[in-house]
Amino acid sequence: MTSPAISPVTGKTPGPATTPLLPAGRPQVIGIVNITEDSFSDGGRYLAPADALAHARRLRAEGADIIELGAAASHPDCKPVTAGEEQRRLAPVLEELAADGIPISVDSFEPATQRFAISGGAAYLNDIHGFPDPGLYGILAASRCRLVVMHSMQRTGPAARTITDPAAVWAGALRFFAGRLAALQAAGITRDRLIVDPGLGYFLSSNPEPSLTALAGIRELKARSGGPVLVSPSRKSFLRTLTGRDTARAGAATLAAEIFAAWQGADYIRTHDVTAIGDALTVLGAITSQCATPSPHPQERDRPGAVEPSR
Repeated sequence: MTSPAISPVTGKTPGPATTPLLPAGRPQVIGIVNITEDSFSDGGRYLAPADALAHARRLRAEGADIIELGAAASHPDCKPVTAGEEQRRLAPVLEELAADGIPISVDSFEPATQRFAISGGAAYLNDIHGFPDPGLYGILAASRCRLVVMHSMQRTGPAARTITDPAAVWAGALRFFAGRLAALQAAGITRDRLIVDPGLGYFLSSNPEPSLTALAGIRELKARSGGPVLVSPSRKSFLRTLTGRDTARAGAATLAAEIFAAWQGADYIRTHDVTAIGDALTVLGAITSQCATPSPHPQERDRPGAVEPSR
């Protein structure tokens, strides 16, 4: 048995091993492109196809592994958008990005839009209701898409303003995933194609505690669900409530939540600011690699000829 490593800083044996900084490795980063009039973060900025395409390519250049296209907002004050309008907004952007070989996720709870996305070459589907329609399961099983199964307190429609109990929400989320994953797998969708998202912000509550509980429970969710976890705290309401910052100034809070999620083992991070989390993950990865590199015993610095580090 090897003896415990000695800290090169203190010269002492450290206590119990700490959790690796990135226990699941570097998460995949999903860059958000809202092709909408009224998304809470950037509604209207990328509604035109040319603007959406330029933004998608910019996020990709900044390091996004996946680009997610959403053609309808889902916050409590959003305007209804028909499935036909979703598809009209998506069509030129999805077609061009898929032709370029960029992995695309489509964010929609409309079955007709999900079928459209599959035929258009989407690699992922993201449903805030977690794919509740068994009538679609045969099509989903026959496709190659990976499915982001999200939990929301709202079983239909967009998010809503409600006050909920954190423990009750978390227990309900775990029950939801157990039942929904079982149903999807029974329909022939293999487990490796299913990604779970605990939902955050208004999808859980108007108060921040349920979202904090969900972030703190990532490891438990991974263990119970037996597969990858996606989180998307980016600029969400619970962060703005905690900090008192508006959406435009929610970057620091977003990055803190994303780093915590990566440390807890999140496999995917869905975000508006690809550069920030990309740089943070690069630094975390470098620290992790350095921690794994054996360091000389502190006494090595005292041997003849050793050079004292400059201050």
